[in-house]
Amino acid sequence: MNTKTFPHLMAPGRIGPMETPNRIVLPAMDMNVSEHGEIEQTEIDHYVARAKGGAGLIITGACAIAFPHGAASMKEPGLSDDKYIPGLKALADAIHAAGSKLCIQSTHHGKVARVDVANDRAVLAPNQPDYSYDMSALADSTREELGKMGAATAGKQTSYKEMTQEDIDWLIQTWADAAERIAKAGADAIEIHAAHGYILGVFLNQRDNKRTDEYGGSLANRARLACEVISAVKARVGDKLAILVRVAGEEYGQEGGLTLPEATEASKLFEEAGADAIHVTGWGRNPFDNFTDGPLPNKVGAYLENAAAVKKNVNVPVIAVGRMLPDISEKAIAAGQIDFAAMGRQLLADPELPNKLRDGKFDQVRPCINCYLCVAENFFDDTPFCAVNPALGNEAVLPLKPASQAKHVLVVGAGPAGLESARVLTERGHRVTVIDKSDRLGGTMWFSTMTTPDNERLLRWFKAEIKRLRIAVKLNTPATVETIRALNPDHVIVATGAVRPKPDFPGGDLPIVQTGDTLRAMMLGTATAEEAGAVLSTLGKMGRLSGVTKSPEFVRQFTKFWLPMGKDVVVIGGSLVGLELAEFLAERGRRVTLLHEKQQLGLPLAMPRRWTAVSDAKKHGVQIHRNAVITRITEKSVEWTVGEESFSAPAAMVVYADGTTSAAPLADELRNAGIPCDVVGDAGAVNYIHGAIHSSWKVTTEL
Repeated sequence: MNTKTFPHLMAPGRIGPMETPNRIVLPAMDMNVSEHGEIEQTEIDHYVARAKGGAGLIITGACAIAFPHGAASMKEPGLSDDKYIPGLKALADAIHAAGSKLCIQSTHHGKVARVDVANDRAVLAPNQPDYSYDMSALADSTREELGKMGAATAGKQTSYKEMTQEDIDWLIQTWADAAERIAKAGADAIEIHAAHGYILGVFLNQRDNKRTDEYGGSLANRARLACEVISAVKARVGDKLAILVRVAGEEYGQEGGLTLPEATEASKLFEEAGADAIHVTGWGRNPFDNFTDGPLPNKVGAYLENAAAVKKNVNVPVIAVGRMLPDISEKAIAAGQIDFAAMGRQLLADPELPNKLRDGKFDQVRPCINCYLCVAENFFDDTPFCAVNPALGNEAVLPLKPASQAKHVLVVGAGPAGLESARVLTERGHRVTVIDKSDRLGGTMWFSTMTTPDNERLLRWFKAEIKRLRIAVKLNTPATVETIRALNPDHVIVATGAVRPKPDFPGGDLPIVQTGDTLRAMMLGTATAEEAGAVLSTLGKMGRLSGVTKSPEFVRQFTKFWLPMGKDVVVIGGSLVGLELAEFLAERGRRVTLLHEKQQLGLPLAMPRRWTAVSDAKKHGVQIHRNAVITRITEKSVEWTVGEESFSAPAAMVVYADGTTSAAPLADELRNAGIPCDVVGDAGAVNYIHGAIHSSWKVTTEL
């Protein structure tokens, strides 16, 4: 067991008049479950689960100070009327009973107030914007996705109202009124949002704010509105609430966005105005291009250096957000770079993370795999769900219901569906045996760690859980009716994964053509000479025998220097697997051509990650051809058409990453033999890791 300790992260903290039991913060993430501004029990259950899990401070999702005016969603909590106080009080009482402190995030969404747009109200802005976003990334969104995004604004165009002094006075008064309601509800803190393109954030940067009055021009002028809001809130509730201010340490993707020196100076002004803490985030100015720069970054510890720079210039506590993993957070607090660490998606994936760190159970923390599925739902004004935590948004299902009768359950397949099935069944009291024909745990997830390193953290967690729960595992064990009958199970879970056939167009059976299955076999050292060719087959076996290919990290790094394939590679199929594989090979010096039969690349990757993946593939030199119809593969090339035009590309290797289908012939054989079974994961429907875990959860929580 990993016995790491986190003494600085778990130490008590203080922000203004508020003391917290530790330095772990749940930052604001919109749940979109409120009804007409009223907080619902589902939302309370969500936050209480994180409070019970040990998070020292719970910050709600954005709450609209003037609801429904200035709101991004009708499912957003409101702060504009006393009728909202009972719901806020119920939340505060529940959080306190769970041992945590509650901060209400307050905002006016300004130019991104979708409710205003939908209701034909001009959105508030410093002035009329003089730019538009590059929205070309939306070419990789489906018609259904575009329709759902458009529904949030009723498909209407945005109009803008340049704020007058009367509007500014109203905003300041409204914010102070909202703060007083938060205090009356018994919350511990208010967060004033001055980032992410909301009203205070757009006043703060030079690109949006072109005013020539006292609210524009110099940084002090651009920060004036935020400072006046902070001062008004401080005067009204400063003795009752801690006042947090959220600011972007940097804005990405457009010239004129807020810079770190400006953010640092603004933070000093915010402190002078009455801020008790500065919460340093980041913002990608174009949500269709820079979203994975900010506010939801790909990079681990993305905003730590910016937060540390702010910390050097203010005397109040500083909170860092942006993939602040426990190790990084502990070191940063110990070094005095920051005072608190905000862990958003990590606490969606595992609400018990703080308690596990406190109790020396780091290995038991279920990791976020940074897949963006939770985040994508906000584009649709919908409730987030988590690939690895099926209980997100449905916390009432926990703790797991014990099995009414303990059974011996055999799980066939050690991929994510099989491992999740084994874990849940064992937690419920069943005796579980896992068998797999390969020599390692992980199934295709092991192979996916090559292109998606975050998946390796999930694989490590599964391995630790299998060990902790003492689940019997038999590797190198093919599953047949006979071998299964010999193990005498009461029930069988078939988690054998998808089928990846070779293509059926001319030349699809040539030796240069590989599928996901043959590539995986090659990496694992189990490919035959017929599958991978004599040289690659021999090299794979050598790697397996030496043990070096057991480490995904080793393979990822080693292949940057040496990869046993020719320079020209054609990848057929630009969905999730093909797109990420194309980038992986291009990073390793291959000239990659990606052919996709449809318009949208990267499905079913969540939209923000998909947009970034397409952009990154292009940056690495992948030649992308959409709507391509393959005509034939030769021993040295691939030929295709787009419309009436014909094309060809040289190919030393062709990777067929299309045609993945679900199939569970073993299940049919078992049923015919009278052995009860269920099918989970890609064997039942191809939905990758999130489908594997959710389908397993659905079956195994009821067995």
